[in-house]
Amino acid sequence: MKSIKTSNMLYSLLLSVLLLSCGGDKEEVGAETLLSGPDNKTWVANEELNAAGDEQDLSKEEKAQTMQFYADGRFAMGGGGSLQTGTWQFDQAAKRLTLQFEGQDVTQNFEVQKLDDDELNLRGADGTVLELEVKK
Repeated sequence: MKSIKTSNMLYSLLLSVLLLSCGGDKEEVGAETLLSGPDNKTWVANEELNAAGDEQDLSKEEKAQTMQFYADGRFAMGGGGSLQTGTWQFDQAAKRLTLQFEGQDVTQNFEVQKLDDDELNLRGADGTVLELEVKK
């Protein structure tokens, strides 16, 4: 009897682990070090979805913009001759990325929907989703 009970418990545990691991990585949000890498990491826009989930065409200028995160908590966004800098904070538990722009009383908060080695999906307050990828 004891071995059947132990086998059932082991089976249940393995099934739970399997179900959790097969949940897909669509909503995987890794650690903040994935944003910046060991020193810095540069991201570019890959796709934008409106609040309804429909794909939006990115302009040539939007495709040329980059967002660079530094491991010391600074960021730089730019392209086409413009540059904005500031500091960033990431709350992994809340899945929230906060950008504080330098010299401005402007803070932007994003829900981080996905963060791994080469993909970053951010949902803005208006419901739009910006899908970024590491610049190669």
